[in-house]
Amino acid sequence: MTFELTILALAGLLHIGQFAFASYRANVDVGTEYSLGPRDHMPTQQMRPATARLMRAYDNSAVMLPLFGLAMMLIAVTDQSTMVTKSAAAIYLAARVLYTPAYALGWQPWRSVIWIVALACCALLYFAALF
Repeated sequence: MTFELTILALAGLLHIGQFAFASYRANVDVGTEYSLGPRDHMPTQQMRPATARLMRAYDNSAVMLPLFGLAMMLIAVTDQSTMVTKSAAAIYLAARVLYTPAYALGWQPWRSVIWIVALACCALLYFAALF
């Protein structure tokens, strides 16, 4: 497996971990009755602000992962792995690792800076695939 695809696999595991952690925290906050039920109504208990931020960080990961995944697949299929693509992939993963605590802890403006770094890495990977 290429370095970039290894990073993609790690990003997928990170995504699963984010989902598990955010879901656990949400379950603690709103209770198992709501979590295990059909969710036909809003929960009677509110999530703590940090938990709500964890859920939004996960949602952001769900948006970013396909962008990154497609870029990684383009690099792998076209056999265009270089130090630039490897670096962009590693920096993307590092940024995504930092993004969740940055969001959960309300780091301003660092959360946005970290997000921009990850997005820029995705853009760089697409450019690398094209040229």
